[in-house]
Amino acid sequence: MPAWEVFHAFLALGLTSFGGPLAHLGYFRKAFVEKRGWLSEEAYAALVALAQALPGPTSSQVGMAIGYLRGGFLGAFLAWLAFTFPSALVLFLAALALEALSPPPGLLQGLRLLALVVVAQAVGEMMGRLAPKGLPLATALLVASLVTLNPSWQIPALLGAALAGLFLPRPEGTTALTGLQAPPKALGLCALGLFLGLFLGLYLLAPFHPLFPFLLALYQAGSLILGGGHVVLPLLEEALVPRFLDQAGFLAGYGLAQAVPGPLFSLAAYLGAKASLGIPTWMGALLGLLALFLPGALLLFAAMPFALLTQNPLFRRALAGAGAGVVGLLLAALYDPLFLHAVDGRKAFALALLLYGLLRLGLPPWTLALLGATLGGAFL
Repeated sequence: MPAWEVFHAFLALGLTSFGGPLAHLGYFRKAFVEKRGWLSEEAYAALVALAQALPGPTSSQVGMAIGYLRGGFLGAFLAWLAFTFPSALVLFLAALALEALSPPPGLLQGLRLLALVVVAQAVGEMMGRLAPKGLPLATALLVASLVTLNPSWQIPALLGAALAGLFLPRPEGTTALTGLQAPPKALGLCALGLFLGLFLGLYLLAPFHPLFPFLLALYQAGSLILGGGHVVLPLLEEALVPRFLDQAGFLAGYGLAQAVPGPLFSLAAYLGAKASLGIPTWMGALLGLLALFLPGALLLFAAMPFALLTQNPLFRRALAGAGAGVVGLLLAALYDPLFLHAVDGRKAFALALLLYGLLRLGLPPWTLALLGATLGGAFL
């Protein structure tokens, strides 16, 4: 059965795909273009381009699109489930363990330092792609300055960056979904309606129970993230800390999320388990996962039937501007909360430099998580 074929293929990837979304896309290409021949090079490139033009977790969106093309909606769901479940389970269990064992503060600080160095590397890579010079770089620095002064300006600053992108040069090339069987347009409109309806429903329910503002925060973050999963850090930190969990626990979870395979959005399982929501921890983890992943999935299926619209030059310029704004958000997050809440002296800064050097030398994140937690617990 094609759908279960999809499940087995993505489960293997969910257990072994370290390295973040760009690495995931490489694993997907090898597994589904080279090894299995489920789609052509051109079709795969088109799916990647479409996912990169949409908010949400790029690699998970590409995976769901491949699952849909191979096994329909069941294939899309099983692709997401198999790719996400291993990391989500580990992070859920980590949240329970941290709650039960009360580890030494230095151990958690070591994980916060890992989050700092991973985001520092991501900023460097994303600046080279999204804000290399000229107006994009100026936009990124302006957004970073504004958000550093007032973290509540994140969304207005991103919108301003998208408007600034309209003044960028005309983008070149097209990446239409050639050679693919796109879903019907009626499905796209239904997906868009459901996306907007859930947004409105969570907003209206937010005053009645702590669960709903928590889910709204995750849903809103999943609706806005462009440029990579690391952007989830400043958006969720602003919305969840300290209302639902403390700064140390939030950053420790983000550090742990670097050490597991699969999508970074699996952090939602940790957050849902740690947050004070008045419901069982497993339910909080499950609903948190759905709230963070669902917007990207709905936007993917809303866009696939109308993929040519994403080639509009104005849309692509605005997207480029928003990408530069995303770099600015991460620059601001490097200072607050990452540096402010991870580096409190010379020893912590020295450990951060060590972890950053080892990361640049190619050590896998799970090794660095163990090293950071061990050295942090021993010396900080």
